[in-house]
Amino acid sequence: MPLDLILGAQWGDEGKGRITDALARQAQIVARFSGGDNAGHTLTAGAQHLKLHLVPSGILHPGVRCILAAGMVINPATLIEEFDQLEAFGLDVSPARIAISPSAHLITPAHRLLDGAEERLRGAPIGTTGRGIGPAYTEKAARRGLRAEELRSWSAFAPRLRSQLESAARLLEGIYKEPPPDIEAVMRDFERYAERLRDYVANTDALVATTLSEGGNVLGEGAQGTLLDLDHGTYPYVTSSHPTTAGALQSLGVGPSNLRKVIGVVKAFQTRVGAGPFPTEASEADAARLRGTGEQPWDEYGTTTGRPRRCGWLDGVLLRYTTRLNGFTEFSITKLDVLSGFEELRIAVAYRYEGQRHPDLPCTPAGLDRCEPVYENVVGWNADIRSSRHWNQLPPEARAYVERIERLTGVTAATISVGPERSEWIERTL
Repeated sequence: MPLDLILGAQWGDEGKGRITDALARQAQIVARFSGGDNAGHTLTAGAQHLKLHLVPSGILHPGVRCILAAGMVINPATLIEEFDQLEAFGLDVSPARIAISPSAHLITPAHRLLDGAEERLRGAPIGTTGRGIGPAYTEKAARRGLRAEELRSWSAFAPRLRSQLESAARLLEGIYKEPPPDIEAVMRDFERYAERLRDYVANTDALVATTLSEGGNVLGEGAQGTLLDLDHGTYPYVTSSHPTTAGALQSLGVGPSNLRKVIGVVKAFQTRVGAGPFPTEASEADAARLRGTGEQPWDEYGTTTGRPRRCGWLDGVLLRYTTRLNGFTEFSITKLDVLSGFEELRIAVAYRYEGQRHPDLPCTPAGLDRCEPVYENVVGWNADIRSSRHWNQLPPEARAYVERIERLTGVTAATISVGPERSEWIERTL
């Protein structure tokens, strides 16, 4: 049986790909279950840095089957580009390794044009990646989306694709007053995409169910973070899918009785990309120190967008909220090493809202802009912890910081990342 999920416990960018890569060696299947190429996972192996946007992070482990599940929206051009990158790296990306759910939806250039047009028209932009994610999910909900299963028959798919492109062209020209897609060029491109990808479309629900029934391990890889959930996040500054436990089960086509672990990936501080409320956002001096210079792949710049991330102190109130929402059974804390050198650290342990102190979220996440964090100060440490491989090798102050997070949430940190390399982490015995 077991199904283990790896979920972002904050606003995304927590380092989920790194954790998936580390745990994938014990899995038969690694399945990405939400979002599209608006997400980015950076994997570091020695001098090599792979940036993945669609292919699950388990691809580095031979013998692991990688699935793009039903809840995803897939840009075929990005996926094929990623295949080519991975092949150049010497990895097998054949249909024997990678399977696409027939129910996953497809992103076209028209979706990307609509995404940009809608963002420009908003009075207050929400900071989308411009990858066409929202419009693709909109068409899915409107029951006129294009699905991966249609790639199997170009003759049947072509008129559906043309109709979608023509409809988008009318909208772009008539409402947004912007140029339409080059329909004939898109049709030619998608005919090539269909030829390349049709053999990858497989019954992924059955693959997952059969593996679980035979006692195999399935690892569900999340994208984005819980606070970007369409229903439970900081609406409207959210993504268009459900990067939560419930969203994972829906996408993979299995029930909760299959769950063994729900691993919440927690960055040791707080970041977010784009607009939206951020109660614990730090001063620019501290934020710059947390962010890094951008010279290293693991610095706080978006894998997909390249935008500098907003940085701040860990928010224990929101972490309790996402723990309740997902039912985290354990944490994996990342980037603890970045906090080395701070004399004092801060953790938000409550909010002041409408004149009163609240230990838990006093409103929906959409109302965070009216919340003032109540901080607890924690003594920092100066030691370089990247060589630590055991819990007792960490400075007492670093252990105390992790233990404070555990007490705030009631969840134990099973693993702790102390550097960007695959080997730079600590496993604790629970």
